Amino acid sequence: MVDPIFVGLAVLTVGSAIIALETRELIYGAIGLAISMLGIAGFFLLLDAPFVAMFQIAVYVGAVAVLLIFTVMLVRTQALFTTKEDKGRKAAGIVLMLFLMGGVGALLLSSGFNRTNSFASPPIDFVKVGEEMLTYYSPVLVVLGLVLAGSVIAALALARREEVSSTPAEQEGQQS
Repeated sequence: MVDPIFVGLAVLTVGSAIIALETRELIYGAIGLAISMLGIAGFFLLLDAPFVAMFQIAVYVGAVAVLLIFTVMLVRTQALFTTKEDKGRKAAGIVLMLFLMGGVGALLLSSGFNRTNSFASPPIDFVKVGEEMLTYYSPVLVVLGLVLAGSVIAALALARREEVSSTPAEQEGQQS
């Protein structure tokens, strides 16, 4: 029999990945990517790999997806806030959110997930994990930090260039 938690995570991950790919707005694509990465972290939890799941959340959701959202908000400030929200869309969003929360909650409750048996595995040796992170995985972490820093600098440079290039044109338009 298929595990309901696995099916729920699969639907969440694939659905949000499709939204991330198919949406025309960058901000919604970045949010879809973040939800998809959370689904992948859920798969790691199902595989009894909590450290990898937390690393997935910290790096991909906490850093990359949030950095994408900040970059989009820095570069395209006017385009994000020009749409008008009507009450029908807001109500439909609330109904969809309640439906999804109820579905995921029902899947979790029907799966028979038992908290007492899930922690029966041996504890994680955090000293060994820390040594691995500072020795074997340190080049990867340095490169990741440099890529994230470069992305922030590039977003700020793009936002600055857009601001500087629009100022003389606005001044000429005001003088005419």
